[in-house]
Amino acid sequence: MTGGRLVCGAVLSAFALMAAGCHRETVRARQQPPPPATRSAPANASTRGGRVSRPVPEDDSESASKAVPAPVPNSFGRPVSTEVGMASWYGPPYAGRKGADGTVYDQNALTAAHLTLPMGTMVRVTNLTNNQSVVVKITDRGPFVRGRIIDLSLAAAKATGVYRAGVAKVKVEAFAAPVRANVDPAGRWCVQVGAFAKESDAVKLKEELMRRYTTAKVIEFPGPTGHWVRINPGQPDRNHATEVADSIHPKDPAALPYLIRTD
Repeated sequence: MTGGRLVCGAVLSAFALMAAGCHRETVRARQQPPPPATRSAPANASTRGGRVSRPVPEDDSESASKAVPAPVPNSFGRPVSTEVGMASWYGPPYAGRKGADGTVYDQNALTAAHLTLPMGTMVRVTNLTNNQSVVVKITDRGPFVRGRIIDLSLAAAKATGVYRAGVAKVKVEAFAAPVRANVDPAGRWCVQVGAFAKESDAVKLKEELMRRYTTAKVIEFPGPTGHWVRINPGQPDRNHATEVADSIHPKDPAALPYLIRTD
């Protein structure tokens, strides 16, 4: 009987160790809804970047010492702009949905979302914590979170070490965007305001803006993190969009105006 108890105790201990080893917290980055193409088809671009779950410490000391800048083709030339700020990433549930450029978002492709760079722009993103970098293509808009400058795909986040941290300080080097037919190099601009916790607050702002800007197209749409209002000025250049953004002062401090490029 004593031997049987010892065997049973060993088996129970083994099961306990297995259960403890399987209990690990998974880190995910929660994102926001994208600017919609129409009222009936919202939240597919990149108005993402809501709350990021608690960071997980990562040991990149060895990889950082070996990291070298991601190579770029000679045809890219020199970077046309450089900015430094915080990067986040997005994956599910946006995988398989259309991005702002009309293509289906593939979280395993090296792409990213940016507020103002032209669609198709190639950029090199370098994680300043570990010096790991990757070259990505801008296919989406976002992140709509103050202080963040780029939203990486899942693959790009893993390539730079942003995936485990959730957010990280990065350098973004943009190369000349491809020339596209019938596209104004200065771009088409709009303003997006959100996210409102209450739909009634978003609708109220929409009605106010429609009275104030009679030549603008104003829409309201829902997203995973709240309700958004988007204003397309009658003259969609950057100066007019900036004037609209500067004139908006929502009562909800969390609902901020963002200037974005739509092409």
